[in-house]
Amino acid sequence: MKYLKEDEHWMRVALQEAQKAFEEDEVPVGAVIVKGDRIIGQGHNKSERLNDPTAHAEIIALSAAANFLNSWRITDATAYITLEPCLMCTGALVLARIKRLVFGPFDKKFGACGSVYDIPEDNKFNHTFKITYGILEQESQNLLQSFFKNKRQQKNLPK
Repeated sequence: MKYLKEDEHWMRVALQEAQKAFEEDEVPVGAVIVKGDRIIGQGHNKSERLNDPTAHAEIIALSAAANFLNSWRITDATAYITLEPCLMCTGALVLARIKRLVFGPFDKKFGACGSVYDIPEDNKFNHTFKITYGILEQESQNLLQSFFKNKRQQKNLPK
């Protein structure tokens, strides 16, 4: 799908969420759910802090959006995510009935929106959504690379 003028703006907000994750020593992924011109949900990875494998940025943002709308159906909304969603998060986006997904880089290890899998293009589901990718890709990639570089350096430090 085409790149919209506001995509970069909202992706910068998602990057702010990713930066929060970075500062909390979590994998730096951020997500923002936008309906109209308003944020209805946002979040960043908290799996380490919460000891919860489902505490991904997307899940946290979708939960906040559902709470805001008082409905699990998050229709006519766009999800801005700093990294291609995994299988779990893509499934949640499908179930939430979002209209559109915008993300930065592809995740060649766990991505489920075009790299490893392509759930939104699988015609077996009753809902699909439009995808725009590569928005602020380099900024997202730089943050992720910096995080994992720091992790590798910490691992190699003498104890």
